[in-house]
Amino acid sequence: MSLDLKRQFIAQLVESSRLLRNYIDNRAKSRGTTRAQWIVLFRLRQQEGLSQVDLAEVLELQPISLVRLLDRLVEHGLLERRPDPKDRRANRLFLTGAGRRLVDDLDSLRDAIASDVLRDIPGEAIRTSLDTLVEVKERIKSLGESPDHIAVK
Repeated sequence: MSLDLKRQFIAQLVESSRLLRNYIDNRAKSRGTTRAQWIVLFRLRQQEGLSQVDLAEVLELQPISLVRLLDRLVEHGLLERRPDPKDRRANRLFLTGAGRRLVDDLDSLRDAIASDVLRDIPGEAIRTSLDTLVEVKERIKSLGESPDHIAVK
């Protein structure tokens, strides 16, 4: 495979990622949320009771950035912090009823976005692309862990 083709692939990946993030941000605003809040809510629905530190690690965020985001979700009544019974310095995170209703409502938005973005693309092309993106993601993560390479997790 030519180096030019690889460069084009990376350029398209970066540009498509940026455009998709912007598109999701705009659609999320229509539901009174942000993409960042949405990601936290979805993860907590899957893994309720995570500590703030564990959630930051799973989302690959700096803990200080996550704390501000969590503060906003608590202020909006979507999330609650509960003391960790095993570590009084830590909090566990749980969705409130309102948070659960919002994340359930966001499922339909997520489905609409996927349908809009991937309309008319054959299923086999989507499967192949997904497999490739998973490989690229794992490669990037492994490069970030190698002392020979400088990359962000």
